[in-house]
Amino acid sequence: MPEENLTRDLGTALSIDFTERFGQRFKTLYELLGIERRLPMPAGTIIKTYTSSVTLDGTEVEPGAVIPLSEVVLEDGPTQELTWNKKRKAVPMEDIQKFGFSRAITLTDTKFINEIQKGIRTKLLDQLATGTGEATGEGLQEVMANAWAAVTAKFDEDDVQVISFINPFDAADYLGKANITTQSAFGMTYIQDFLNNRVVFMHGDIPKGTIYSTAVDNLVIAYATMNGGEVNKAFDFTTDPTGLIGVTHDINKQRLTAETVTAYGIVLFAERIDGVVVGTIANGGVEG
Repeated sequence: MPEENLTRDLGTALSIDFTERFGQRFKTLYELLGIERRLPMPAGTIIKTYTSSVTLDGTEVEPGAVIPLSEVVLEDGPTQELTWNKKRKAVPMEDIQKFGFSRAITLTDTKFINEIQKGIRTKLLDQLATGTGEATGEGLQEVMANAWAAVTAKFDEDDVQVISFINPFDAADYLGKANITTQSAFGMTYIQDFLNNRVVFMHGDIPKGTIYSTAVDNLVIAYATMNGGEVNKAFDFTTDPTGLIGVTHDINKQRLTAETVTAYGIVLFAERIDGVVVGTIANGGVEG
């Protein structure tokens, strides 16, 4: 029937639009962060974090003598499980009549995407708050400098790129006096190449007077792939090329609603908890 074909074709088009929009937003985020490690894993995988310490033996070794061992200690940190996140929303017939079918779905899909990215962002910020590194300073610039130094000292590499997350109010006075351009990605405002950081993100969920800093190489994306496999075979999800998220649109005739159903398993996390520095502005977040 023409009506059924119209619903199926338009539903597929809307699903493609949804996955492309979410995929592009997430791609923008991990490219800004410089994340290289994006690891597809089966749902149910336990993701481990850890802390590490190295004790170098300082003995001066005589020619031909046995070289003493230096000690490298790895200790397990908190774990996370890569689980499926399943979401569904429905647009009633009344809203479809009011706004039109495609517009009603697109408007609510946009809010749906915002909520999904909020969940991913919140989990990352919650984990960063448990970082064991510390830094303090009298104002934003000083604490950012001390956090940068603490991160670079923790990652003994030639070129450590630092990223930070701060509260917008902590940056307000500083930004008001500087000619700096801000942009937005994944629901956060950001500044590139700011105070020795590759990128600094600003969001209200970060406590005022607190800064989270870590190295780019410390961040990892784990995800359960949605394209291919038995799950996609069973439910006919539309996915983006990366397989980060699966989406399907359908009509529920019993309720006279147009539904959007998504499934995804994504965790953005810091692998080394001791490589996350929690900075504290000593005067409570007012730039001095």
